[in-house]
Amino acid sequence: MSDLGDFTDFDGDDAADDEPAGSTDDGEQAVDAASTDPTDDDFEEMAVASAGTDSGLGVLSAANGLRISEEEGESVLRAYVTARNRSRLRIGTYLLVPYPDGERLFCRIEALEYAQEFHADDATEIHARRAMRERGIDERDFKFIAELDPVAVLYSDGATSGTSQAAGGAGDGGDLKRRMTDRVPKPETVVREATDKSEIKTGLKIPEDGVFLGHLAVGGEKVRTAAEPPTIDYRLKDDYEAGDPLVFRHTLVAGGTGSGKTHSSKNVLRQYLGRTYEMGDGRTPELAVVQFDPQDEYAQMHDDNPAMTDEFRRRCEREGVAYGGHDDTIAFVPKVAGADYNASHHRAEQVEFTIPFSLVHENPWLIAGSSLNDNQYGALVNTLLPRFEREYGESGTYSDFRTFLGDPALKEELDEAGDVHEATFDAVKRRVQGFGAVFDQDARPITDQISQFVRDGGLTVIPTYHITDSRTASTVVLAVSSLLIDQKLSNDPTYDRIKETPLVLGMDEAHNFLTDADSVQARKVIGKFTEAAKQGRKERLGLYLITQDPQDIADPVFKQINTTMVLNLGDEDAIKAVNIPSNLESKVPYMEKGQRVVHSPDNSESVELIGLSTCVTRHGRE
Repeated sequence: MSDLGDFTDFDGDDAADDEPAGSTDDGEQAVDAASTDPTDDDFEEMAVASAGTDSGLGVLSAANGLRISEEEGESVLRAYVTARNRSRLRIGTYLLVPYPDGERLFCRIEALEYAQEFHADDATEIHARRAMRERGIDERDFKFIAELDPVAVLYSDGATSGTSQAAGGAGDGGDLKRRMTDRVPKPETVVREATDKSEIKTGLKIPEDGVFLGHLAVGGEKVRTAAEPPTIDYRLKDDYEAGDPLVFRHTLVAGGTGSGKTHSSKNVLRQYLGRTYEMGDGRTPELAVVQFDPQDEYAQMHDDNPAMTDEFRRRCEREGVAYGGHDDTIAFVPKVAGADYNASHHRAEQVEFTIPFSLVHENPWLIAGSSLNDNQYGALVNTLLPRFEREYGESGTYSDFRTFLGDPALKEELDEAGDVHEATFDAVKRRVQGFGAVFDQDARPITDQISQFVRDGGLTVIPTYHITDSRTASTVVLAVSSLLIDQKLSNDPTYDRIKETPLVLGMDEAHNFLTDADSVQARKVIGKFTEAAKQGRKERLGLYLITQDPQDIADPVFKQINTTMVLNLGDEDAIKAVNIPSNLESKVPYMEKGQRVVHSPDNSESVELIGLSTCVTRHGRE
């Protein structure tokens, strides 16, 4: 036997079975007894525990470089996420990376990745069978990397305490502001989730005040903070400090059938009602809304929602969200031959009106349809309508116009004079037929009811659901909208009420009226709405367009839209047409009812929102 002991007959299995007296199943008591023996030469065992507690989600990694670039897509910003934080992260989550001097880099997760921690191949039989037998995965065997998209640098203007900022607060004193990403953070900087409302709003450039559109969300879940309420309200700029209110720079709502377009639009339009805007003469009247309604749903905004709970009302009051029926709501019903309007699903006042043929003199394309060519349209505008007005006056009706065109002597006279060829005359005569159901019906003309039609703070709804003929419905919508636009843009308006009232012109199923087509009527309509969109902020005229086919909206009009709200869309062409950032574009087909992307470059970064689950006015038919 040597000094080190006798190992001649050592059996590992036997040794494991022959435990010393007084040992426990796990051997802990034996170890403790040995460690207290003063003759024991072993080192004393020390409990190993980290000092303090972990903070944040992980740290920045420079393993693949660490770079901030002014070129889009060239920045390299990666964070190692610790095992216990991995399951809570989602693509789109907002994070903060502090700088040593207290400024913070605000960023969002744009990719998440698992990578091998050790040089091993986990695509083997042994690894697979071990994983299949165990209840979970050992996260420590893998790296979890978050790729970050730098959004902005946050700093406190005039702050007196950089220390508090470095610790993650907003600083002692000074307003929190943002600027472009112009500096790189240091490696191994602790990364934390953005949970402060002011940090998130500043980082995304979301205004504190304005028109409420919904709550900020990531991956279909509302972003939560430590504030009360914990959600982050998204608002649309509605003051004059940084330009004109965005309501007058136009809004497009795009979504497929059942996506919640009408529910969302009612909630948004309700926020506008009651708001005041400054006019050129210094007055601040309340906004008027005129909404064209092909499904007869918006007149319900007159009524309270019976499904609204007391708790929901309190939430609205806490967040400054307007709710409840709007008493000053009137359904202006177009009187059309052969069509009756019966409404039992709302309690709004109903007023009938008709389109006078006199409006055609200002907008002759109303009776051009989509079939007149340029030569025929020229004959209508330059010869036939002026002569008709001279002979019949402004009170001439559509019936009078048909009688006028039915005179064979007139056709012969114009042909012999070289003004209108007889074939052109016959073509015009044929193609202006079929409008008898629209003009001059048994109701007061819309032009005689302007003071009631456009009202400070009033909502006027024009239902067309009862009109079964699409050409008749289009003529009504285009005649009334042209009247409003012409008066808004005129330097010498006939109706001062329209000119002097801030106005939102809402149009559901806008793709049916604003399609870019190669016809006289389409070109005239698009030209009129494009000019209205360009002049809107100066004249206090906003367009609110709702569609399920945004790709069919004419490009000249689409280019003037500043705020786009995109709900669920399944059509690839429609999704491409709305022109939102690619990281949000991929989410659109998977959005649930009420979820939406808001792209409003002059208001904020493009973000995901969740709208109010309850409509603030009555919605739906029982």
